[in-house]
Amino acid sequence: MKRLISLVSITVLSLTLGVSSAFARGENYVALGDSLAAGQTPYQEIDAGYSDLVAMRLGMIGQLNHYTKQLAFPGFTTADVLERVKSEEASALLANATLITISAGANDLLRLVQVNPSAGTLTFSQLQVDFALNIARKNMADLLAELKLRAPNAKVYIMGYYFAYPTVHATQKEGTNAQLLKLNTILEQQAEQAGMTYVNVYDAFGLQATRYLPNIADVHPNFEGYRQMANAFLKSYSGSDSLAISTAELPKPNPMTFQEIMEQQAESNEKSVAEQQEKVATVRSIQGFIGYATFIEKVRANQHEQLQQI
Repeated sequence: MKRLISLVSITVLSLTLGVSSAFARGENYVALGDSLAAGQTPYQEIDAGYSDLVAMRLGMIGQLNHYTKQLAFPGFTTADVLERVKSEEASALLANATLITISAGANDLLRLVQVNPSAGTLTFSQLQVDFALNIARKNMADLLAELKLRAPNAKVYIMGYYFAYPTVHATQKEGTNAQLLKLNTILEQQAEQAGMTYVNVYDAFGLQATRYLPNIADVHPNFEGYRQMANAFLKSYSGSDSLAISTAELPKPNPMTFQEIMEQQAESNEKSVAEQQEKVATVRSIQGFIGYATFIEKVRANQHEQLQQI
């Protein structure tokens, strides 16, 4: 069995950096959204994603009090994220949040794109896509309005999306890429109207990002891809490249299957209160991706569909 890791805690290292005076306090960071927020790998596992890397960097400079991605789930659409934000489980997390990132919208679009990786083709119905993008626009407006009410102290960043099919034929890219750009425009407009911040990750990937998207049958990035996303956020957050994460700083890959995560959670729940207190005394606790019981059933029920979704 793979060596199990914990995504629920991180040892905070000391790091000497010229930190801007804008970072006046540690953040309570909540990552919302789909499998990019959750950290899904190109091979149907969970590891450190962009939100984990952001939390890592903030922890290194002493600017992180708490982090969770438990409200993020693979396959979530804008409607799912909106429902999650309204849930009782989210209430306390959002009320205490000072920093929120959102990845939502790609599943509204990409579930309508039919992909043949071996043939290098993409097909979709423009009518269906137009309808889905309009729904995504409405849901994002409602989602950001909800966050203003439920997370009044949080700075909110809406993450854009990259082109997810770098290996298809060049002639096949134009149409789907145009729809993705429409989605990113919607996300940027909704962020601007809500007084929030849009993060452009599209430019870091482009149309040929095979080095970040290694599995031709899957749309999820590797560590380098997530590093690009994290650095795009960190530049927007800090106003400079001072917090950028280098390749050398990336953690070693330790992917976990959904089953392994559930088993680890069960083991963690059996630990005594004394053991938990001892752990908190020695490392900064960062709450990770929990609540997989519901999601694992979705994976088992429709594994092929999940493969094509972000």
